[in-house]
Amino acid sequence: MFQGIIPPLVTPLTGRDTLNVAGLHRLIEHVIAGGVSGIFILGTTGEAPSLSHRLRCELIKRACDIVAGRVPVLVGVTDTAFVESVNLARTAVDAGTAAAVLSTPYYFPAGQVELIGYIEHITQELPLPLLLYNMPSLTKVWFEIETLKQLSSIESIVGIKDSSGDLAYFQRLLELRSERPDWSILMGPDYLLVDALRLGGDGGVAGGANLFPGLFVECHEAVTRGDEPRVRRLQERIDDFQQIYSIGKYASRYIKATKCALSLMGICDDFMAEPFHRFKSAERMKVQKMLNQYF
Repeated sequence: MFQGIIPPLVTPLTGRDTLNVAGLHRLIEHVIAGGVSGIFILGTTGEAPSLSHRLRCELIKRACDIVAGRVPVLVGVTDTAFVESVNLARTAVDAGTAAAVLSTPYYFPAGQVELIGYIEHITQELPLPLLLYNMPSLTKVWFEIETLKQLSSIESIVGIKDSSGDLAYFQRLLELRSERPDWSILMGPDYLLVDALRLGGDGGVAGGANLFPGLFVECHEAVTRGDEPRVRRLQERIDDFQQIYSIGKYASRYIKATKCALSLMGICDDFMAEPFHRFKSAERMKVQKMLNQYF
């Protein structure tokens, strides 16, 4: 159902609870012009857990209006409250989105038996196809392979995005196609995109595609064509640019660097949802230097 490059969009903001609407429009046009196969809003890169329910609903509606059916829109509905996840999905289906994306519940870690029950219950309420989202570094819980085998009997689940960074786990996900050959299996981390595609993955939800969608689209196409010299050159460019994520001290530096670069490119504001703050001038200069150096 889903393949290719599907960037997890940042959420452009101009204030604590104010969407940067013009920036959102420029960002969506930028990635669509780069040839992406879809967009994913309200994921980790989109700072979803830090946004109000009201703002998330506004983002869903505005993003779908801007996209206007040109590519599928996937919407993250993860929340600590079951009912709020369902409410977001209802807003999403009314706006015309293609699928909901759901990670394991966070804060109180769920056991695998509890997780199976949770997914079984929520799929009965969701009005959209569901893509699971494995993000154990932040949620503290994996979708274990045996759990996914049990969940594969639920027809409305259409695949999984893996951001664990564990290629051995990703390879085991691909083996689930014996149960569900229709599942989309997507890689999260940018630097593992080529490895994932070579193993048989369907595509990548690459944060760097916010900035340079064409680079990641071209890389995906080169792997598909078997153009190994081109793949190696593109992989080198992707690897080089990973250094941008070393700027800053905290885990939020991944989002800060992406938003900072987008602001320097004139696409959207780099305001961060609290408790995070945008890069200061010294860090901003480092980002600009990398933009100049690599692209």
